[in-house]
Amino acid sequence: MRTIDLIAQILKAEGIEYLSCFPTTPVIEAAAQVGIRPIICRQERVGVGIADGYSRVTNGRPPGVFAMQYGPGAENAFPGVSTAYSDSTPMLLLPLGHTRKHDRVFPLFSSLRTYESVTKSIEQINTEDRVIDVMRRAFASLRNGRGGPVMVEIPSDLSETTVDPTSIENYQAVPNALAQANPEDVDRAAKALLSAEDPMIIAGAGVLYAEATDQLVQLAEFLQLPVMTTMEGKSAISELHPLALGSGSGVMSEPVLSFLKKADVVLVIGSSMTPHSMVTPIPSGKTVIHSTNDPIDIGKGGSPDHALLGDSKLVLSQLYEAVQDLAGENPRSVVEGPAQEIEAIRSAWEANWSPKLMANSKPINPYQVIHELMNTIPPSEAIVTHDAGSPRFQIMPFYKSDGPRTYLGWGKSHQLGTGLGLAIGAKLASPAKICINLMGDAAFGMTGLDFETAVRSDLPIITIVLNNSTMAVETSAMELSHELHQTRDLGGNYAEIARSLGGWSERVTEPDQISNAINRARRANEDGSAALLEFITSEETEYSNRRPFG
Repeated sequence: MRTIDLIAQILKAEGIEYLSCFPTTPVIEAAAQVGIRPIICRQERVGVGIADGYSRVTNGRPPGVFAMQYGPGAENAFPGVSTAYSDSTPMLLLPLGHTRKHDRVFPLFSSLRTYESVTKSIEQINTEDRVIDVMRRAFASLRNGRGGPVMVEIPSDLSETTVDPTSIENYQAVPNALAQANPEDVDRAAKALLSAEDPMIIAGAGVLYAEATDQLVQLAEFLQLPVMTTMEGKSAISELHPLALGSGSGVMSEPVLSFLKKADVVLVIGSSMTPHSMVTPIPSGKTVIHSTNDPIDIGKGGSPDHALLGDSKLVLSQLYEAVQDLAGENPRSVVEGPAQEIEAIRSAWEANWSPKLMANSKPINPYQVIHELMNTIPPSEAIVTHDAGSPRFQIMPFYKSDGPRTYLGWGKSHQLGTGLGLAIGAKLASPAKICINLMGDAAFGMTGLDFETAVRSDLPIITIVLNNSTMAVETSAMELSHELHQTRDLGGNYAEIARSLGGWSERVTEPDQISNAINRARRANEDGSAALLEFITSEETEYSNRRPFG
């Protein structure tokens, strides 16, 4: 048996069913031999995105896997890995390496050296007898603690060497180890919540990966705590729940802004609180309880008053038990919870935005597309993701997710074109869901040809292109150059491109056809076709509460 065959058997033993990949690498053939389906992408960055989207929807159980060749394959994959690293997505990367005699010889590209800054762990299998140990450590890293890409480099000459065919019998998966917070710290945090006048929760992606939505809702309902989600944590609570404020990133809903301003105690659960333009900062003067499973996060974005180190599900259960013990049946002396106030603020905010959400104008306002998408396809039936730039700012505050992983929020690296791979990966992980990606025309230019990957792989997704023929988000950044040389302007008929790639497509110019077009795209999906809707939109540059706290 070859070394590469042993690696494939380990992947199979770990529950891997799909391999996102681009040749040339022997991993593809070896994986197919053991019953793992290869998904060939058009460009490595998108292939990484497919593995990324798959991991997000499965919560890393099992993780997505991407394999690529040495040199250009590994070079092209870097942006996708950087995105996954910035969002702490657990995924396995299997680059082929140069032969061992050429390993790290200048100026040959070395994955081992280059990817160290954007991986949780990285290791090379440099001898046949290390396969079991290296792969076990890789999956242990994927399974435990904070998520992130894990890389195992396979030297090309090593892949064809012979190993003992019984070696797989020595492979034993490492269990997932979870930790609770210090009980004394939990008690102090519980007392802070109970003594607060206006407490709230900020829920991050850690709640999703811990599959802790039920525990989050349980605590929120018991204490009547309004819940905001981060960009990556969006869908950790159904945004149809009366205590849900919506999400915050570089933009936010009005309920998020209002309750963040007045909160006196803020419980941050499952979020790193990394200082970043896509992370909503907590205004000063608040008592902050910060819970994370990674000690490096504690104090990263400021000094918390209480720190709870542990798995989000376990910590939320601990807090619930603690507040029950301390408060009995009447946790807070509140005449009524905040649900009515949340609804009143949301209704006024949506009414203020109704001229855009229900514009019925030509060109079509992108906010109307988002509004009608949500009202045409029930959010509980979909997995929606956005791209970078304007689509992210436009959809994040207004789209109401309904259930864990019905929305894939991302973006600390915010690279244009990421959403397409995420949607394809989501469809692999959850074939019954309607998987939708919203992207701008600039993003399509980056990765749009990988729409053909969805077509060829029988993965019927819906791609919505908001085409305003310009980079509207760059209006203030390129005033003179645009005036002189039209630097912001773009061109293309993306519906025609999608049709030429074998998919179903439609170009929509009339606002009264938005919902009908979405339904037609859904029916195309049901018939097995990947669908692309190109909406001709206005140069919309107004966003909801963009960075009010700096």
